[in-house]
Amino acid sequence: MTQLLDDRNTTTKPTGTDNMRASVRRALALPARLAWKDQRGVNRFASVVTRDISDSGVFVESPSALSIPLYRLVQFQVEPTARLSSDLPQSLRQGRILSAVYRVSPPGPQPRHGLALRLLVEPRKRPFTLDDTFRICANS
Repeated sequence: MTQLLDDRNTTTKPTGTDNMRASVRRALALPARLAWKDQRGVNRFASVVTRDISDSGVFVESPSALSIPLYRLVQFQVEPTARLSSDLPQSLRQGRILSAVYRVSPPGPQPRHGLALRLLVEPRKRPFTLDDTFRICANS
């Protein structure tokens, strides 16, 4: 019985090569804005600061609590003065981006409210590699 319990408690720790992200996540603190409609249809706005940015998502923090529920569609926009950052993905330099809230983090030790947003943009196509060519030929 102890052997069975020992087997269930063992976990494997991911290594640096196990990162399965489709794009690189960058730590960037840039001012941004959120706009959304609440449950009554009233337009709401909030000033936020980005914490992490990738080609398909962004994590933002607000100094005040935001009443945005999970899966709500919001308009995300980096402030115009911050769009010149070289680390900013091209899709975020255009202006407003429709996004979906997919994680809400309540305030922790610091009184900041966090939201993870999935950017509803067309995924960037990656170039074919030699491995892709072999995989296509093997399946033919």
